[in-house]
Amino acid sequence: MARYTESVCRLCRRAGVKLFLKGERCYTPRCAVERRRKPPGNQPLRRRRPSDWGTQLREKQKTRQMYGVLEKQFRKYFAEAQRVPGTTGPLLLQFLEERLDNVAYRLNFADSRSQARQIVTHGHITVNGRKVDIPSYRVKVDDVVGWKEASKATGIFAQMSEDIPRRPVPEWLTLDAEKMLGQVNAKPEPSESDIGIEVRLVVEHYSR
Repeated sequence: MARYTESVCRLCRRAGVKLFLKGERCYTPRCAVERRRKPPGNQPLRRRRPSDWGTQLREKQKTRQMYGVLEKQFRKYFAEAQRVPGTTGPLLLQFLEERLDNVAYRLNFADSRSQARQIVTHGHITVNGRKVDIPSYRVKVDDVVGWKEASKATGIFAQMSEDIPRRPVPEWLTLDAEKMLGQVNAKPEPSESDIGIEVRLVVEHYSR
């Protein structure tokens, strides 16, 4: 399966904002956006004002990279959001938030979405008591997300369980920090997704 293998800090610098791709490091002065605010690569002496298309493209790339989704899969989410009755932008964010790797990240089972994707792929996470190793698996209301019993003896589980709570858990999820179990209470609301995403620009980009 194709995946991005270069420095993720370059993605944050190119976007000009923190995408929180490195976990706890993004909250410290060691963050690349804090240390080097210029975009990567050689910059022209006089930068042009981005066009409407360029602004829309940058927002689409920022959203896709924040959730760790490649272009082909991101287009599929957008196409599904167009087919389902409702507003396309909020539905797109809802589908991204319902991904199992994102839910594991939101429940503080991992420091970043990339780490959450790894623990899901390695079979550490269960949904309703059954192991699910597909990061793109979409959770449903009343699903219970937790750790596999055998995985509770691993070092990564000990590290994550000691660090909880860190980030606030969104209202559509409930976390039992002692049992390391989370439950899906409702559909994700767009206002509870990552701050700074202008999904309207993403819709405009694909609607050109």
